[in-house]
Amino acid sequence: MSSKIFRSLVTATFLCFAHVAIAESPVIPLGIGLEGIDYPYPVGFFDLTLEGQPLRMAYMDVPPVHQPNGGTVVLLHGKSFSGDYWGATIRYLTTKGYRVIVPDQLGFGKSSKPDIHYSFDVLTRATKQLLDHRGVTKAAVVGHSFGGMLAVYFARTYPEITAALILENPIGLEDYRSAIPPQTLETLLQTELAQTPESYRGFMKAFFLGWPSQAEHQVEVFTRMLQSGEYPRAAKASALTYRMIYEQPIRQEYGLLKLPVLLMIGQEDRSVFFRRYARREDIGALGHWPELGRAAVKDLPDGKLVEIEGSGHVPHIEQPEPFLAALAAFLGERYQAVAP
Repeated sequence: MSSKIFRSLVTATFLCFAHVAIAESPVIPLGIGLEGIDYPYPVGFFDLTLEGQPLRMAYMDVPPVHQPNGGTVVLLHGKSFSGDYWGATIRYLTTKGYRVIVPDQLGFGKSSKPDIHYSFDVLTRATKQLLDHRGVTKAAVVGHSFGGMLAVYFARTYPEITAALILENPIGLEDYRSAIPPQTLETLLQTELAQTPESYRGFMKAFFLGWPSQAEHQVEVFTRMLQSGEYPRAAKASALTYRMIYEQPIRQEYGLLKLPVLLMIGQEDRSVFFRRYARREDIGALGHWPELGRAAVKDLPDGKLVEIEGSGHVPHIEQPEPFLAALAAFLGERYQAVAP
């Protein structure tokens, strides 16, 4: 046997065993508090009590990198995410002189995942308590997806705190109840318990035009949580928050927002929450985000629409440059004029 053939066989054998070793590498379980996941900035915890349960709300409170401009920005995450996906946005804003506060809502990320009656009112009050705890009296509030719904509730409940509102592909531009029948909590919970890494990957793909590294990170985190004995508790919290989204539409509130509002819409977004529960003949009327954005901005008394090309449901991940440019311009023009 020639040395060349021998080396080829050795190399092929090594690659074969390496592939098997990788394929058989066990998935390391991850607790539902994401204790083993690093966030881009230090995480603090705020203690509060709801329905008699002692809870902890995780957050990042990041100071300006250079000279402070006196402004504070609060970033509210989406349903399938947690505060860590705002890393690039935090870095950008802090270099512009802003203080940035990023909570993980109850039921998400590193925060407690209690079995409570979730409502936007409950999450709004918890967020307000956190801001009080951190000494924030005025802030611009940025909400993505589900966080956009929460941001609207927050602005309507605490207009004296909310200096400006930025909504990034916010859920609630359409009322899903018009085409999708209500689901029992048991059905929602069984859907969450039946998730697999493959089904979750397919679910996440609906949010992105491409497949950024952040999307793969979310799948990896979820895959590890599935291996945890605590996962059923996270699944229950997820089901409860899905029910909250369905039962508490927000679109009718847009005309009542008296503060400056920036609406940013990824133009390739066709996502429909609760799609799996809709009849095929009814789903076609939903998920037309460009049209939804243009209709919504007409109802805002002081609104501006920015359409972001080449992006699905998460522009700050898929198209960060136009997203951040629009955000900075709006904050500079509208927020600084009303901030203390």
